[in-house]
Amino acid sequence: MKLLLDENLSRRLVPFLQQDFSGTSHVVLLGLESASDREVWNVAKADDYVIVTRDADFQELSVVWGAPPRVVRLKTLNVNRGTMLNLLLENKDQIHQVLETEGTACIELIT
Repeated sequence: MKLLLDENLSRRLVPFLQQDFSGTSHVVLLGLESASDREVWNVAKADDYVIVTRDADFQELSVVWGAPPRVVRLKTLNVNRGTMLNLLLENKDQIHQVLETEGTACIELIT
């Protein structure tokens, strides 16, 4: 499972996620800086990414359009990169279980 981090997350997280989520990238690294949600959605769908975001927009799109792509919504206050990284890594089994095994379109992680 590879993740596509939205603009509202630090691209500095990407190297730290590679071991557990191989192929992970960031919208800026894919040339999608300031892209519309629809453009990001289409790239994620075409390239089999799971979108990781703090925005409700992608969660709402997953309800309307369904999967793929799937979405991980991080419901957090303004936290540092380390806390965000730990949230993803500590919940990696749950992310895999819910999105891949159960086929759910979106999962929320809350701190």
